[in-house]
Amino acid sequence: MNQESNLTAQQKIIRSLSDRIVIAQKPIQILDAIKWTPDIKQDFFKNQFKELPKVNADYYNKRPLSYDIQDKKAEFQSIERDINRLLGQFSGVGGIMLRMCQEYRKALSMLKARGSADFSNIAIDLYGSSEDAFYPGAPVLKDLAVLLSDTLSSLNQHLVSELDEKRYTSHQAAEMLRQRFSEYFKGRAQEVVVEQSDDIIADAAAGADRVKMRSDAMFSERDIRLLEVHEGWVHVGTSLNGALQPICTFLGKGTPSSVITQEGLSVITEIITFSSFPRRVTRITNRIRAINMAENGANFIEVFNYFRECGIGEEDSYSHTVRIFRGSTPEGGPFTKDLAYAKGFILIYNYMRLAVQKGLVNHIPALFVGKVKLEDLQILYELIEEGTVMPPQYIPPHFKDLAALSSWMCFSLFLNQLDLKKLSENYRHILHS
Repeated sequence: MNQESNLTAQQKIIRSLSDRIVIAQKPIQILDAIKWTPDIKQDFFKNQFKELPKVNADYYNKRPLSYDIQDKKAEFQSIERDINRLLGQFSGVGGIMLRMCQEYRKALSMLKARGSADFSNIAIDLYGSSEDAFYPGAPVLKDLAVLLSDTLSSLNQHLVSELDEKRYTSHQAAEMLRQRFSEYFKGRAQEVVVEQSDDIIADAAAGADRVKMRSDAMFSERDIRLLEVHEGWVHVGTSLNGALQPICTFLGKGTPSSVITQEGLSVITEIITFSSFPRRVTRITNRIRAINMAENGANFIEVFNYFRECGIGEEDSYSHTVRIFRGSTPEGGPFTKDLAYAKGFILIYNYMRLAVQKGLVNHIPALFVGKVKLEDLQILYELIEEGTVMPPQYIPPHFKDLAALSSWMCFSLFLNQLDLKKLSENYRHILHS
């Protein structure tokens, strides 16, 4: 007897609607649709960084999508109507699926606007802005980058060791990750694939069941450990947990804004496991400042020069800048996806602190059931309780031990009430340069 035959009538309806979302979203490959081709880089370097890259609306029009945007929007609207008709407007799982369909339609509008000002405006709706507040009167993301810059600059100079030496080729790093993943995902029928690629901007990127490594990149011990927990434990782990869902199959596929939870969860996992390091945090904060510059009118060359002034080489400065302007134009607003690392970290860290304070720490593992949004976590926990969603199979060890995690967060609740400036006065005799 197969798994499908064991489902109730309502569960079969949820599964059917969920499968339709999974199929409908499959061809929507945002990063592939907005990438810049190698010849753009060649021209920019040939012109010695003096001329803006030749990217405009016509550039994107010559790279058509594999589907018709209006037809795809109509497909999602049809699914939305059936969700309302079959599950009702007050269904928790129905509400999640409705929001997903609506967000995919917004993402399609963003792709239609490639090369125009609307592209960046819609990206900000999906991923946020560097000037978004977490609550009225709170510091915003750009304030985090400014606050940490001086501290990180000092740490980067004094804490470099042999662990930071980029001595491993892409091939060597891939082999090391294969061995570590085979242990972490032990018992899985198929091993997680780690492969080399010439088609990614970042040094590495995770897919549903694989991690790609940029062929020409070099890696340090710290880099490899970071990729192990960030790309493997979180990104691949949540993809596999989502793929194991017998009913809510949509959990295997994240909407654009779910990247905020995904990247935030990855960063907090880096920190909890002591896998992060100052250069890594600097990379995150530099991107926040660069996005803020672009939001305030800076063009590609100005942002490129900002990265170079940060001591970043020409090749990496170009890659970092392309991440910010892809989908847009060299003088247009930014693609703000890279805010997800810091924004997601802050949102999830505070969620965990409050969950401990309210005695709801057992809700935290639900973050790993698939490609989730933080806003859906209460509903997802209830769906786990009722058996509609399976608990996650792959959870990083530091999140499995809720007792230890709670202990850390309990102290965090108190420590965050202390004024660091006032403490600095009391510690001035034992902390001075």
